[in-house]
Amino acid sequence: MAGDGGIVAPMIQTLEAEIDEYGSVKLARPVHLDRSHRALVMIMPDEAASGAGECALLSEAALAEDWNNPEEDAAWNHLQPVR
Repeated sequence: MAGDGGIVAPMIQTLEAEIDEYGSVKLARPVHLDRSHRALVMIMPDEAASGAGECALLSEAALAEDWNNPEEDAAWNHLQPVR
């Protein structure tokens, strides 16, 4: 960390930022770099619009690959209600 609370970025880091309706990016904290760097921007829904379920929805497809199979069904069958 830099002395003023900013971040010295010697490696790939994820930084929080806000993008206004005009596309201007404002970082949540200062970043000090030794030269210019490339960056990727991921636009997410507002915090008010997102919720705890957002993470579950984003991971559902990846988890389904591991969980949706006969072996998993058999392993968890004892927790299913009696029919």
